[in-house]
Amino acid sequence: MDVGSIYLIRHGQASFGTQDYDVLSPLGKRQAEMLGAHLGRQGVGFDRCISGSLRRQQHTASATLEQLRLAGMKIPAIETDPAFDEINIDAVIRAHLPDLFPIHQDMQQALQQAATQPSNFQRLFGQVIEQWISGRHKKETLESWDGFRTRVQGGLDRLLADAAPQARIAVFTSGGPIIALLHLVVGLSAPKAFELAWQIANTSFSQLRFDGNEVTLASFNSRAHLETMQAPELITYL
Repeated sequence: MDVGSIYLIRHGQASFGTQDYDVLSPLGKRQAEMLGAHLGRQGVGFDRCISGSLRRQQHTASATLEQLRLAGMKIPAIETDPAFDEINIDAVIRAHLPDLFPIHQDMQQALQQAATQPSNFQRLFGQVIEQWISGRHKKETLESWDGFRTRVQGGLDRLLADAAPQARIAVFTSGGPIIALLHLVVGLSAPKAFELAWQIANTSFSQLRFDGNEVTLASFNSRAHLETMQAPELITYL
């Protein structure tokens, strides 16, 4: 069967809670190297490699591909498409916090507490995303859920338009675009798709199969390259 594959690869662990989140942590770099080594052992190479424009996405791509090169495989150049950039989560949170908190509550304190306690951040993020995708509280300067979904759809459309029938394409991206693609390809509602966001591990990959413009989900959130090491600390979500 002449079908192609798109591997949606989430970036490695970034620097959550620091001044610059958009940098791979040492563990994030190791996760990317482990992914590349695993793909090399499986004989999985790529005809094209697309990355969003964020540094954590680009660095995950380069670290993964370097391991494929060391395995003796031919590697493609990394192309950049901002369609696969993450939601500007900080901007979304700051725009919607006034809708969630009474005016007398210290929003900055809420943000600081969320940054130091992932469970608090998850709850806060869930409330904010619910506001964002509802479209009831649109902000003029903020990318809307509809705009974000359209952006990701455009990236997928460009991939399919240029893809050879049996191409293997790597897309190094983030949780938000992966969720949007699940919504678009599988037909999950936006709220249901975002419920899966916290399951998407760093450097996990989900596989789409395509035949022309027909796209189906083949696998979701595979992290075999981390699980085989039997070291739970390798599996992270931020």
